[in-house]
Amino acid sequence: MAAAGVIADFEVPAELAAAEPPEARGLRRDEVRLLVSDLEHDAVEHARFGDLPRWLAPGDLLVVNTSGTLNAAVDAIGDDGRAFEIHLSTRLPGGFWSVEVRAPGPVASLPADARAGTTFALPAGGAVTLLAPYPIGDSIHARSRLWIAAVHLPGGAAYLDEHGFPIRYGYVKRAWPGAMYQTVFATEGGSAEMPSAGRPFTPELVTRLVSRGVEIAPLLLHTGVSSQESHEPPYEEYYRVPRRTAERVTAARRDGARVIAVGTTVVRALETVTDDSGTTFPGEGWTSLVVTPERPLRSVNGLITGLHEPRATHLALLESVAAAAGVCARCHLQRAYDEARRLGNLWHEFGDSHLIVARRSSRP
Repeated sequence: MAAAGVIADFEVPAELAAAEPPEARGLRRDEVRLLVSDLEHDAVEHARFGDLPRWLAPGDLLVVNTSGTLNAAVDAIGDDGRAFEIHLSTRLPGGFWSVEVRAPGPVASLPADARAGTTFALPAGGAVTLLAPYPIGDSIHARSRLWIAAVHLPGGAAYLDEHGFPIRYGYVKRAWPGAMYQTVFATEGGSAEMPSAGRPFTPELVTRLVSRGVEIAPLLLHTGVSSQESHEPPYEEYYRVPRRTAERVTAARRDGARVIAVGTTVVRALETVTDDSGTTFPGEGWTSLVVTPERPLRSVNGLITGLHEPRATHLALLESVAAAAGVCARCHLQRAYDEARRLGNLWHEFGDSHLIVARRSSRP
């Protein structure tokens, strides 16, 4: 499902792609820029991420994703002797994964053709055998971006720590250590790519928020590979919403407090387990939900996210959050994104942030 029409098609100039972590630019994580969509006043403001407490009030509930980022890229050799890079997208039951096959490129890896039955040798005796396109379409021999694969990683989870490295794309010009791809909330590894909305949080900022009376509740959603080349909808992803988090989300909504998702992954998980009445339930499983304005939001009324590329499905989710406040969502987001580009805000996982709030919090 495309997001065309949410924001008029636009180009992100190459210089606005964050090519390195803010730490490499002499900034703390929480010093990245924060674009604020104040939906109560239909206004766009500019700040730093460390200013976030200005827009939050006692009783607000931040819901965060505790998934940690795997070293999900592994060098590989095809059965024809050529070099490849395998991206492990999503761990499936029974030792299977969905994977993407990539070829070495001048800066980072590039998409590569593959076929069912191909086996790739990994370092230290690891192996990947492609079984079928994912998802399976009309033919097992069809071309596909992702594949269901049998994956053998000697030594289990520790294998990727030793032999893998973080997935990166061509806008990131050099490799960075795995620590640069972890958020302060990460407790359980499983994401192919960083749940990057949580990256600008620091322990000090979390302490300031909690001291202010802002509550923080965890859930888990393991992200697969992103849609860098074709902007297709996200594939099924594993989630787990604890009972305590579900109860806190429901209570906050009932009491008129704001529920602010830290990342589109959090929205996807919560919306999967929230019914038409706005009651959120604990749950665990796989979600294929794509949130669009045609499906009103049930669980959240605020969002912290990054800046998304044109035609990305996440833009439709942003419109859903904005529309819930009764403003012209497309008009507001168009203005916000025009402002972001005019002022040189940065895109992608090492870039700047965007706070969308349904109403202004009261000042102390």
